[in-house]
Amino acid sequence: MITSTENPRVKEVLRLRKSRERRRAGLFVAEGRREVERAIAAGLTLRETYVAPELLPDWPHRGDEVSAGVLARMSYRAEPEGVLAVVEIPERTLPADSSLLLVAVAIEKPGNLGAMARTADAAGAGALLVADATADPWNPNAIRASTGAVFTLPIVEVTREEVAALPQQKVAAVLGAPAPHTAADLIRDTAFLVGAEDEGLGGDWRAIADIEVEIPMRGAAADSLNASAAAAVLLFEALRQREAPGR
Repeated sequence: MITSTENPRVKEVLRLRKSRERRRAGLFVAEGRREVERAIAAGLTLRETYVAPELLPDWPHRGDEVSAGVLARMSYRAEPEGVLAVVEIPERTLPADSSLLLVAVAIEKPGNLGAMARTADAAGAGALLVADATADPWNPNAIRASTGAVFTLPIVEVTREEVAALPQQKVAAVLGAPAPHTAADLIRDTAFLVGAEDEGLGGDWRAIADIEVEIPMRGAAADSLNASAAAAVLLFEALRQREAPGR
């Protein structure tokens, strides 16, 4: 059992809290029973698994035992559930035949990015494309917000030029656009472009869009939607159109 927080293996887990270290090593940390078991179910490669028997005596899978204090030091969460795993970041490619894509542009908050992955997965999108993002989908908060969707949904980092070259029509969510999102023909193969809620999509991203749409709002105070909420409205409008009677 590992009982010292000075153990080199503990320090390696702590290094993976930083995005640049995750990228360098090609690894991320999954925390909690649900996340680790979903990573296993998704067929991801677990390099290490650490379990604190005091906190999780009935863990059914293999793992190296650590004390509760060591697990607390390794964990990103304030109240660890008793298990975490070091997992290889899966290499995903963009599905060639995707009829529905979500492009997350310049998202700063990991929780928003994770929620966008969860929504894209729920809507049956072929992939989540991440561009110009400060946050990465392997941040612990992103993983938790995605409820494990990042383990199975293809997530691909892309450039603006790569998005511009996509064959799908590119529909940008923009405040003040001339048409509501419900007016667009979303039965066609579509890639939604959604920017951060504070600044929205920049002019360079709007320039590659085929269509600009606005999500109408009726409130007196709100002038924009959370990025993940906007993504959900757009994706499920596409589903509504595609599953309408007669289709």
